[in-house]
Amino acid sequence: MMSKTAPVRKNEQRQLTFIDMTHEGSGVAKLDGYPIFVPNTLPGEVADVKIIFVKKNFAIGKLSNLIEVSPNRVEPPCEVYHQCGGCQLQHLDYASQLVMKQNQVKNVMHKVAHLPDIDVNPTIGMEHPWRYRNKVQIPVGEKNGELITGFYRKKSHDIIEGMERCIITDEVNDEMVNGVRDVANRVGIRAYDEKIHKGTLRHIVVRRGKQTNQVMLVLVTRTKEMPYKKQFIDGILSLYPEVNSIMQNVNGERTNVILGRQTFCLYGDDYIYDTIGDVKFAISAKSFYQVNPDQTKVLYDEALRMAQLTGSETVIDAYCGIGTISLFLAQQAKKVYGVEIVPEAIDDAKKNAEINQLSNTEFVVGQAEKVMPWWTSQGLRPDVIVVDPPRKGCEEALLEAMVTMGPERIVYVSCNPATLARDLKYLTEHSYEVKEIQPVDMFPQTSHVETICLLTRKL
Repeated sequence: MMSKTAPVRKNEQRQLTFIDMTHEGSGVAKLDGYPIFVPNTLPGEVADVKIIFVKKNFAIGKLSNLIEVSPNRVEPPCEVYHQCGGCQLQHLDYASQLVMKQNQVKNVMHKVAHLPDIDVNPTIGMEHPWRYRNKVQIPVGEKNGELITGFYRKKSHDIIEGMERCIITDEVNDEMVNGVRDVANRVGIRAYDEKIHKGTLRHIVVRRGKQTNQVMLVLVTRTKEMPYKKQFIDGILSLYPEVNSIMQNVNGERTNVILGRQTFCLYGDDYIYDTIGDVKFAISAKSFYQVNPDQTKVLYDEALRMAQLTGSETVIDAYCGIGTISLFLAQQAKKVYGVEIVPEAIDDAKKNAEINQLSNTEFVVGQAEKVMPWWTSQGLRPDVIVVDPPRKGCEEALLEAMVTMGPERIVYVSCNPATLARDLKYLTEHSYEVKEIQPVDMFPQTSHVETICLLTRKL
């Protein structure tokens, strides 16, 4: 029975035994059923903890001293791991990370979807779970008149100084960020100051094609006018002559959103290219393209396997983006229809279909929950629907549209197990049953897990 008042007070020191982990990677201890969440602790550990936040139903603590250490604990190889917050699990060995993510999916299937008897497959991990990110976005600041770059400290906008590398991102991207900062500093480009909304350079974004080695640099600036533009471009090209594209993105808003609406090409091409399997993709400065291409191939292979395509099927890809899943499906389907609300993404999807000479695709701009009923009225009857929504999951109107269309199979790709479970509950209450659930580790060292699920229509 949970206590009516919290059994701990702020700033109190307590010795706690940890029994579980949250989906965000914090250890969980309980006092008379009252949960206390503490980052950087693991199940089975005993630790001295300082209570730093107290609510009626839970508290948050800060690790002071480990007394009993889990055999699954490892030393984080990142020098700024405890400051950064970008990774949450570097202190947990990789095999245990995969088990944790499988359990995370199991728990929500039981508690939210009410599917306790459904097996969740072991998480598919990476052989080398480091240096996998093909894109990095680094804030730019200033100290003592010099530009500095680095991720923000946890829950702040203070840049971690002296951060020269991120060990989950491509080494070329690391090197490029440091080089861009040094060139910008040398030619006199100043950093954006969010407090007074002055200055120029807000973020440095680097994208690299894993298979092609093509590199795009994106400078996010407050204004379209960029001082010392020619000197900057010349400096970058002398340092990195292999760069394929230098873009400028303008974001003049007071916002935490990184990219603004306008993008201009300063040098080279508007796109770089990469391949996943046999499919080639054009990637622009604002394209959504999975940051871990090795695991994306694994994920899409699983989607293809679950879709069970023979060449005669009609498929709908809701939330199709730039056509990444659509084009994989189009290799084995009769026809693939993609729908996406972002017009630029649909432009990219059409371009990518053309690049790959896949003429059995049709891409439409709009909300899937509105486009799909229109397709139904036109007589479209898909055999398979693939859906890959954002973290908030599917709108109920979209789930209703999928059920109305009545495909034999639904392949649901999710980046959020909680909203996946919620949506599966709806679908299992409306003529579908879950056949398989497969977690894939797209983001090693972090608490995020991608899950792919196969549902079939009940007879």
